[in-house]
Amino acid sequence: MVQYATTHSEIPTRPQFRRWVKAALTQDTEIVLRLVDDAEGRELNRQFRQKDYATNVLTFVYDDTQPLTGDIVLCAPVISQEAQAQQKPLLAHYAHLTVHGVLHLQGYDHIEEADAVQMEHLETQILARLGYDDPYNER
Repeated sequence: MVQYATTHSEIPTRPQFRRWVKAALTQDTEIVLRLVDDAEGRELNRQFRQKDYATNVLTFVYDDTQPLTGDIVLCAPVISQEAQAQQKPLLAHYAHLTVHGVLHLQGYDHIEEADAVQMEHLETQILARLGYDDPYNER
C-alpha cells in the first residue's frame, strides 16, 4: 500500500513504487510505503531515532516472521533536495531509497563496514536490473 501524505508535486506513481519494492523482495511481506513532508519526517526521526531533522528514508519492522510486516517512510522534500544536490534523476533516487528501505525491512543494515559493502552491492545489482545507474559510483 502506498500512502501519499505530502504536498510535494514530483512523486512517483503507485506502479513505480510497486515495481521497485518487488525487485528488492526475497520473501513475503506486508509493507505500507508512506510519503511524507518535512514536518512528519522530522517528527518520526526525532521520536524513533532521537535525531531532530527529516531524513530521506525510515524503515520500521513490526514483525520479522513470515510474512514480514513494516512501514517504509520516504520524505519527499528531502529526497528531492538530495537528488538535485547529487545531480541524480529524481526517479532514480526514489528507486534507490525504496530498494534501500525494503532491504532494511528484510534485515540488511549498513552500520558495520562489511554489512554496508554487502547492502550497497545488492542495491546496485537490483537497481541495474531496473535500469538505473549505480547510486554509489560518485564516491
